[in-house]
Amino acid sequence: MRTLDQCKLYGILDTGYCAPERMGAMLEQMIAGGVEIVQLRAKGMEPDRIGELARELHPLSRAAGVPFMINDHPELVGETGVEGAHVGVEDMTVAEARALAGARCWIGKSSHSVAQAVAGMTQGADYLGFGPLFATATKPDYVPIGTAEIAQVHGQVSLPIFCIGGIKLENLAAVRAAGARRVVIVSGILQADDVEGYSRQCVAELRGVVI
Repeated sequence: MRTLDQCKLYGILDTGYCAPERMGAMLEQMIAGGVEIVQLRAKGMEPDRIGELARELHPLSRAAGVPFMINDHPELVGETGVEGAHVGVEDMTVAEARALAGARCWIGKSSHSVAQAVAGMTQGADYLGFGPLFATATKPDYVPIGTAEIAQVHGQVSLPIFCIGGIKLENLAAVRAAGARRVVIVSGILQADDVEGYSRQCVAELRGVVI
């Protein structure tokens, strides 16, 4: 299984863009393209169904050494065997999430400012999401924070930081130039005509490889 330090491209299986019945095939394409950590985000779905879906999908990621995270529901981590859970700023503390998920799992925490990122590190998160950098349909109620604080947050937080929010292949070079080392890409991957090829291009950009 990859460690967080080895993960640069974070993909999200989001029911807003991908129907549950398509997620198995989508996950296989994402993994083939080099996505290094993946999250199941199913807003509005009943927890029991999220658990079932995670149990269906996790063997695919586990076989490839790709960590699998569940959004919003740390209580499902133990029963599904996934690697961890991701929680929002307003959801619960890292300690509360870890108490539900189990001591050995990873807990990711969202942050929308440098101060929130520092707070997430202080709480004991394993990694942080930082954004949204740009306007995104995934988080329409959040004001974009832009790229100006990317370098600052990396200077103050000693955890893996995944920049998120409206990041796509076409702006990835600029995000990386602003100091990002890791990113989350959602709709860009899920809506690509060639998911595997698109993901591979994103990985190459993140790693500074010409393909």
